[in-house]
Parts: sequence; structure tokens; C-alpha cells
Amino acid sequence: MDRFPVFLDLHNRQCLVVGGGKVAERKVDSLLKAGAVVTLIAPDITTEMGIIISGQRVQHHARPFADSDIDRQFLVIAATNNPSVNAHIASLADARNIPVNVVDDASVGNFIIPSVVDRSPVMIAVSTGGASPVLARQLRMKLETMIPPQCGELAGITEEYRDIVKKHLPEAQRKTFWEQALKGPFAELVYAGHVEDARRLLDEMLASYPNGQTMGEVYLVGAGPGDPDLLTFKALRLMQQADVMVYDRLVSKSILDMANQRAERIYVGKEKASHAVPQDQINDLLVKLAKQGKRVLRLKGGDPFIFGRGGEEIETLAENGVPFQVVPGITAASGCSSYAGIPLTHRDYAQSCTFATGHLKDGSIDLNWAQLSQPNQTVVFYMGLTGIEVISQQLQAFGRSGDTPAALVEQGTTRNQRVHIGTIATLPQLVKDSGVRAPTLTIVGEVVNLHSKLHWYEPQRHVIASEFSLDHPVAPVEV
Repeated sequence: MDRFPVFLDLHNRQCLVVGGGKVAERKVDSLLKAGAVVTLIAPDITTEMGIIISGQRVQHHARPFADSDIDRQFLVIAATNNPSVNAHIASLADARNIPVNVVDDASVGNFIIPSVVDRSPVMIAVSTGGASPVLARQLRMKLETMIPPQCGELAGITEEYRDIVKKHLPEAQRKTFWEQALKGPFAELVYAGHVEDARRLLDEMLASYPNGQTMGEVYLVGAGPGDPDLLTFKALRLMQQADVMVYDRLVSKSILDMANQRAERIYVGKEKASHAVPQDQINDLLVKLAKQGKRVLRLKGGDPFIFGRGGEEIETLAENGVPFQVVPGITAASGCSSYAGIPLTHRDYAQSCTFATGHLKDGSIDLNWAQLSQPNQTVVFYMGLTGIEVISQQLQAFGRSGDTPAALVEQGTTRNQRVHIGTIATLPQLVKDSGVRAPTLTIVGEVVNLHSKLHWYEPQRHVIASEFSLDHPVAPVEV
């Protein structure tokens, strides 16, 4: 270990910054946020620096650095654009055993300032020892996406309960208790902003621990249309902490690979006339797993509330008193149309957009064709390949011109995406000639004409981690 990581308490400590440029701005701002009393030495300062120090505990001396400026300082930062001045400041500080940082030259000072994820009181510092500040910032940005903003509040509540837990539980049980609390519904309630509910739950857990059965939780997560980069931060976080993953046919392998690799995986994929597990059994399975105290990830392609049967599943969970969260995903209509360069609305062509399913619960396609055939709108059909002839016939029968542009977006947003352009009248033949397979979205409307001008996504240039796969192994399930 080349450098020893440490967090300093700078409250009411005298700290010196020499320099008034952009880099010095960031240093002064950070010191003030840490509660330091700052002395700033710089003949000239930026406008932004003036804003930062206005009304703050900062003494600004508009002159060059003098050796005596270093007296009685707890910490020094040399941030001028003159390397010789910075080196001189560093030598003076080092001779007095004062921590000194020289910006852009880690070899001169005796400490470096890391890139920080601030979730006070939780602080995470990332450093490359000065070798690559850009890499440190990139790593910090990745951590930012993984750590909820309310993590600091969670730490604050646990601090409140430390003495209470000590009184209730022997030392041997405390670590296990906190491990269970911080990875379960208690933490999720805090992250969701329900702090009082979280406290009540923590009281209940403490009162029944270790004999009480802790209820688990179900995460109903939309995995989006296929591209892993379209997952939300929250979806990724819940995916990585689940104990069990119950997933659908349309979830790509590259997305499955991003979930907790130690989680039990249960495939419940559905396709026309072939259901690995019937829907009512899926509902009961989620309840059963949660009542075993497990964190259950219910992962669905697209958005769970748009033709995803998510409403049916959480209705069963609510009836059985199972806690759950719903994380929206980018629905196929939005994702696939965007990657195909087909805007769903456009002031010149479509002032509304309608989503429709290609087959109903009873297998029919008995839709409101009169409404779907209205002009100046875009209609998007989910799961419409099997009934494409009926869709073509009915739209024309109810007045939509057979020349109306139509598109089939196959495996949209993935490296295997293909876009097939035709018209309402030619859709059935287009399906036969192209050999298109599910998952495919059908888009009908004049906006399809914009594809030739606006298409931007070239799958061969956007290779994702692995092939989009519809062939997931089926795990044995008992319900």
C-alpha cells in the first residue's frame, strides 16, 4: 500500500489554499463543506471563486504567497499555475510536518485528495495515487450510480439504534441482525423515503429477533427492451442484491449476467401456447418465496405495467401482505421505436399514440378497430406477429388506408435488431418474406416514413456483452 487512506476532521481547523484559479475553486469549496476555516492567498481569483467564498469563513489576501502564510496552518494546498512556487510551498510545509497537497503533482506533496462519493456520513474515497485522476473520477461515477442518495440517512438511523440493539441483543447476534436489516425491507423503506415506516419495521424486527420469521420482499423490475445500458440505476441495484430471480423469456442473457450471480434462478418464460409456468402459479411462487424471507427479483422484459402482467402479480402480493416494489422499465414501444429512428409522435404526422396487444387473454384479437383506425395517430402492436393478417385486414376494413406505412422492429435495441418497412396492406407478406421472429414490435402510422432519414442505430457497431437469447434453461419449480 503506497499511501495510507485517512479521513480528517477539519471542523474549525485552519487550512491554507494558495491559488485563485479553477482548480483552487474545487479545493476551497471542498474544505468549506468539511467545516474548515480557510485562508486564501491569490492576487486574482475567478468570478466563481468570489461566489464560493462570499459569506464563508474565508480570509482572502490578494497578494503573492509569503513564507509566513504557512504558520499555524493545519493543512495546506498549493494550487498555483507556477510549479516552482508550488514546490517551495510544499518544502516549507513538509519541514513543519504539515500535510500539503500540490495539485497535478502527487510527487511533490505528501498527501493527495481523492475523488469522493459523498453520502454523509457515508464517505467513499477513490484514489489512483495520482497516477490517473481521470480513472479515479470514472470509478467514482460508477459508484455514484450504485449507491442510493439516501444511504447517508440509512447510516444515521443505524447510528441511532446502535445502543438500543446493544441493550436487546448479545454481542454474538448483533452483526447478524444488522446484516439482515441492511439488506432487506428496512433499508429499502429508507431508500424510498419512508423513514418512519422503516423505524417501525426495525422495532418489530428487534422485538422478534432471532425467533421471528422475517418477511422477504418482491422487486418487480422492468428489464427494458434488451439493451443492458437502458436499465435504471435502481433496477441494477435490486438485481445485484436479490436472493432469488424469477425471470421471463424476453430478458436478454446480457441482462441476466448483471444480476447477483449467487441468486437462485427460476425461469417462468411464456410464449404463445407454451407457458413454462402458468401465471397463477407464478403469482403464488412469488408469495411463497417472500414468506420464506427471501428477496425476490421478478424480472420482466420491457415495463412490468405495460402488457407485462405486473398488475396481476402485485395484486396477489398485496392480498397476501407481501411487501413489494415496482421499478419501471423502458417499454418496448419507446425503446424499439427510438432505436429504429421512428418517433412515435410528430407534429406533422401523429398527434397521439396508442399501444395495443396483438392477442387478448382468451387468444382473440377482438380490439376496438374503429379507434385504432383513426388518422393522425401511431399505433404500436405488442405480440402481434401471429395475428398480423387480422391486424392488416381489420385496420383496412375500418378505414385505414392500405398504403399507410408500417414497420416491424425485430429484437429492438439489441445487436440483432432488424427493421422491416412496409405498409398495412403488405404486412402479412412482409412477415413471410423476412422470416421475422418474436420478439417483434409492429408500428403503424405515417411516422414510419421518418425511419429512412432518422435511423441512427447500427447493431454491428453496438456489440453488447453477449447474444440476445430466447433459450433459457427451465429450472424445476414447486408451487
